[in-house]
Amino acid sequence: MSVRRVKLDFAGLKVEFCDRERAIRQVEEFAERGTWHPIVVFGPEGCGKTAWLKQASETLKEFGFSVIYFNPMRKEFLAEVGIKSLEERARELVRRASSVHALAEFAVNVIDFAVEAMRSGRKRLAMVVDDAFHLMGTREASFIVKGMLEVIEYPPEGCERVVAIAATSEGLSRAEIGRHRWALLRPMWNMSKKGLEELYEKLPSPRMDFEDVWRLTGGNPEVLARLYKAEWSADAVVRDLVSFKKLDVFVSSLASDEREYLLEATKDPDTLLTRERIPLLNKLVEMNLVIDAVPERRPEHWIDEPPPQRDLELGIGSRIAWQTPLHRDAVKKALETFTAR
Repeated sequence: MSVRRVKLDFAGLKVEFCDRERAIRQVEEFAERGTWHPIVVFGPEGCGKTAWLKQASETLKEFGFSVIYFNPMRKEFLAEVGIKSLEERARELVRRASSVHALAEFAVNVIDFAVEAMRSGRKRLAMVVDDAFHLMGTREASFIVKGMLEVIEYPPEGCERVVAIAATSEGLSRAEIGRHRWALLRPMWNMSKKGLEELYEKLPSPRMDFEDVWRLTGGNPEVLARLYKAEWSADAVVRDLVSFKKLDVFVSSLASDEREYLLEATKDPDTLLTRERIPLLNKLVEMNLVIDAVPERRPEHWIDEPPPQRDLELGIGSRIAWQTPLHRDAVKKALETFTAR
C-alpha cells in the first residue's frame, strides 16, 4: 500500500515527509494488529518525532482509523473521528487554553474523547499524543499513559482495534513511565545520513558542504534547520544552545571532579557509566543533553533505524549518546569558558 506523504513545516519551508521508510512500515504493522500497550517513543530533541507522528496519523487514517491527535506545543487538538460534536469540542478546548501549559492540562481529554468515539461506533481508533509530557508533571504524564492502556485493555464492545502512540524527549518522564511498565518504550534516533541529505537538498543554495552538516548535526533535522537559519554558522548555534540550556550556570555549579568527568564525556559519553559519575549523567539526562541506557541495536527495539553501535565523532557511545554533536560542542564551549575565567 502506497501511503500519502504529509507536507510539513521545516525551516520556513513546506517539505514532504522524507526517509523513515522502516518507521512507516512499523505504523502499518500497528494498524494491522493494534498496539497491546501504548508505544512511548523517546529520542533526541528535534530528531523528527513530531514529523513521524504527523505521518503516522495520516497512515492510520488511510487504514480506516479515526484519529485523535494532541500536541499542546503546537496548539493542536484534532479529533478526526467523523463525529461533529467531538470535533467541535476539540477545537473549543484549543480556543479556551490561554497557554500551552494550560492546554497540556487537557491531555486527559484524549482518553475521554477516545472512549466516547468508540461508544459511538468507531471500530478502529488511534490516540496520538505528542510533545505534552515536558509541560506536565511526571506523575500526570504517567496517568495519561495508564489511561491509554485502559482504553486498549477495556475497549467498548464492538471496537476492533486500538493504536496508542505518544512521544517524549524528557528523560524524567520516560523513567517514570517505564517504572510502571504501562507502556512499551521505543527509542527513535536522528535521521540516517541518506535521509538527512534528502532533507538538506530541499534547502535553497548556497549551502554548507553536506559532510560538514552531517558531522555537526549527526542527522538531527532540527539542528539542520537551526544551521540554515543561522546562515550555516555552527558557532552561532552553539552559543544559542549554551544560552538556552544555561550551560554556563550548569558548569559553574559542578565540583572540579565533575567538570573533569564532563570533559571526558565529551570525548566518550560511555565514561559516564560508573558509580561516581551517575549523578552527573542524571543531570545531563534531565537537561536533555544526553540519552542514557541506549538499547542494543536490534531493530525490533527501535522505531526506524538504530544508530551505529559506536561513533565517537558523532558523540555516540555503546550505552550513552549525546543528543547531537552540537549539544556536545555546546558543553565543551561552556567548559572552555569556565576554564578561561
